[in-house]
Amino acid sequence: MSDAPRKVLWTADEIAARGKPFKQRLNPNSEFIGAGLSRMAGMSRAHVTLARLPAGKDSFAYHAHMMEEEWIYIISGRGVAEIDGESHEVGPGNFMGFATPSVPHLLKNPFEEELVYLMGGEDRPLDVLDYPALGKRYLLVGSAGGTEFYELGAPIKPFGPA
Repeated sequence: MSDAPRKVLWTADEIAARGKPFKQRLNPNSEFIGAGLSRMAGMSRAHVTLARLPAGKDSFAYHAHMMEEEWIYIISGRGVAEIDGESHEVGPGNFMGFATPSVPHLLKNPFEEELVYLMGGEDRPLDVLDYPALGKRYLLVGSAGGTEFYELGAPIKPFGPA
């Protein structure tokens, strides 16, 4: 473990230089630039990311978290939030909070200008994500090399009701 102090103040230029492209493989239209603000500051129990969603792109695939709470706060631009089967136009100052187990959600940018937002939540070592439109469920496991995804089968109750 290093004795060097963690960098706690990051400038806008430094944050912009740390932005990385992300794509979610279950949605071919998923593409955004993200800077992991909390990771840059050495935080490990919560996460906050500054995201830039280009025109015509989606954030992820339509999904619901079973264990991790998540939130989104719109800074600039406009988007469409798909939340539990309904579409909602969102813009600056709008907040979305997804307590667990969450309803399915997805953020899209069908407009011409970039959509900029903060997203974050808990950082648990395990989460289960449902992708209802795809009929898939995944176990997410945090590891030193990043997040590992394991596809799960249909839930079963081998011992009957609890």
